Amino acid sequence: MPSAQPSDSRPNTLDLPAIQALAAPDMQAVDGLIRGRLASDVILINQVAEHIVSAGGKRLRPMLVMLAGHACGDGGPRHHQLAAIVEFIHTSTLLHDDVVDESDLRRGRSTANAIWGNAASVLVGDFLYSRSFQLMVELDSMDVMRILADTTNRIAEGEVLQLLHVHNPDTDEAAYLNVIERKTAVLFAAGTRLGALASGADAATQQKLHDFGMALGYAFQIADDVLDYAADAADLGKNLGDDLAEGKATLPLIHAIRHSDGATRTRLRGIVERGDADAMPEVLAAIRATGGLEYSRERALTYADAALQALDGLPESDALAALRGLARYAVERAH
Repeated sequence: MPSAQPSDSRPNTLDLPAIQALAAPDMQAVDGLIRGRLASDVILINQVAEHIVSAGGKRLRPMLVMLAGHACGDGGPRHHQLAAIVEFIHTSTLLHDDVVDESDLRRGRSTANAIWGNAASVLVGDFLYSRSFQLMVELDSMDVMRILADTTNRIAEGEVLQLLHVHNPDTDEAAYLNVIERKTAVLFAAGTRLGALASGADAATQQKLHDFGMALGYAFQIADDVLDYAADAADLGKNLGDDLAEGKATLPLIHAIRHSDGATRTRLRGIVERGDADAMPEVLAAIRATGGLEYSRERALTYADAALQALDGLPESDALAALRGLARYAVERAH
């Protein structure tokens, strides 16, 4: 994606390397906790879980827990445990997603289901879900359990909702955003709210961090869907056109279907119905002709702006500057 930026003039914004450096001590502690709590006497669980946890990634969701905590005052072992819980939930959804989507590549590596099969991936995903709830119980907080129970339920709804829209050329922007809310944004919002909660923030501040996480989740996912039509495959770490092959109409294609002429619209609808990845050049041409990438980037920028606005009124700090930087990163990244 080009270096589009939210219309933000706030001076205190960190770039990604600075954010990672700021979060590094906390993230080291979180990674240690994740690896320690992955352990099982069932060898296959260790193998599959280690494969996906060691695959890399920026640990964005647990980082959000820590940064939100520091933006609201402090961070410590309780925040580390919440961050590990959020990452376990996220990792379990990745295992399940790859099975549902029949994916064979994630972050440039073979998926767990491609190596060990679908059954092992689903069952280890279940193990990670249940492990996250064990960690929740240890914190002995009804507020934490309520937030995370509601969040995981919404994520499950999102998975089913997305399934209903596979190979459905009538998927519109509202339905697309509804899936993003449940599949992506609710976990971002839970992480930032939990970080604030664990720092003892009041209800209004918790809501600000929740709203930030929700808007950031929308921006991040829309930008991700743009990359499926615009990125370099080596940078992206997955096969370009995977969404198309899976029969998923994401925003660039939804926009193209809506704004194309009758013949092109009919052709695009058929491509979605069949999941015809071989038609990628034709789809790209239609997306470019209708400005689908530009429109989608603007929508991502709108949500990034909303994320920044949600932080207004919070006391200035390095952590707050880092949160602002993540809103910028969400729409600038190339992978």
